[in-house]
Amino acid sequence: MKYVDEFRNGILAKNIAANIAREVNPNGQSRSPHPNPKGEGTNERSRESQNIRTYRLMEFCGGHTHAISRYGLIDLLPASVRLIHGPGCPVCVLPIGRVDQAIRLAREAGVILCTYADTLRVPASDNLSLMRARAQGSDVRMIYSTQDALKIARENPLREVVFLAIGFETTTPPTAVAVRQASVEGLKNFSILCDHVLTPAAMHAILKVAGGVALDGFIGPAHVSTIIGSKPYEPFADDYGKPVVIAGFEPLDVMQAILMLVRQINDGRAVVENEFTRAVTREGNLKAQQLVAEVFELRDTFEWRGLGSVPDSALKLRPAFAAFDAELKFSVDYVAVPDNKACECAAILRGQKRPQECKIFGTVCTPENPIGSCMVSSEGACAAHYAFGRFRETA
Repeated sequence: MKYVDEFRNGILAKNIAANIAREVNPNGQSRSPHPNPKGEGTNERSRESQNIRTYRLMEFCGGHTHAISRYGLIDLLPASVRLIHGPGCPVCVLPIGRVDQAIRLAREAGVILCTYADTLRVPASDNLSLMRARAQGSDVRMIYSTQDALKIARENPLREVVFLAIGFETTTPPTAVAVRQASVEGLKNFSILCDHVLTPAAMHAILKVAGGVALDGFIGPAHVSTIIGSKPYEPFADDYGKPVVIAGFEPLDVMQAILMLVRQINDGRAVVENEFTRAVTREGNLKAQQLVAEVFELRDTFEWRGLGSVPDSALKLRPAFAAFDAELKFSVDYVAVPDNKACECAAILRGQKRPQECKIFGTVCTPENPIGSCMVSSEGACAAHYAFGRFRETA
């Protein structure tokens, strides 16, 4: 397929990997001592080995996590480059209390609850999920787009239809379109339970969290950046001194972004670079941004799984569209719920642990029986490690 296969070329991937291996040590020294049975030069090479810089790079987006696992990119990288999972999976960061809200609407308010597929299986309180609530008789429906939810509302004028709207900046514009369309049509039986969250706020939280993971740079999201552009990442370079390279989701995109980050770190630079120039600009999609700004405004604070309450990190409907706000319409309050004590999703989303460091990973917690949200989503780190064998990595 044109413009896809070109970015999956194994020979080019190995070439980029060779460049990374050559450049990970800014002094051009060997990354590890050569076998030397006579012991000649051992002390010198030992010092040389100790001076090797490590590169701790966070792939914020779950799409990158899956690309890295699916294509075995870890195996192409030198040991001094460590890739750290971030919280860029919209289903994963959804706290239990938000899923509980949706379940209460479906069970107690009798609404038709619509949402995307991955959300249905996120574990909630009392051993429930939206899928299990549906099995018990609640009207919960999987949809592919916001237009599906509008269609259901039109076809069921005597029923209330609520769309559980989740996701980062990528999925927010379609929700804005649906709300504005419902307003124009006077579709009074349609509303949304808004759980749209913002990428830059999460990145700020990652860098500010007490006892957080040490990072040298970010592999910036792809789809999110097509909407918001590269400009919002500039404070991470300017204020925190952390380079950001926006990358596409194909293996060569990710490898090239890693090489670009290594070069910045070696040079002592911290700027925002755009590897994904075929889709991302500095300003982003201005029309989509304007549409979102028309319909939504910032929440003062929002709880994220793993990050806690993060200020100005999520959206809610503006007063002009309050009639379509399910939280207000049905007076369904948010109640915070602690995570399962055995689950390490919170630490994984902060980058402090890897999936295989969770005691229940791959045993009690599997895609067929997820205990935490990271094992549910197609963008979840645990699901990626389980599906593509990364659990075989040593700790």
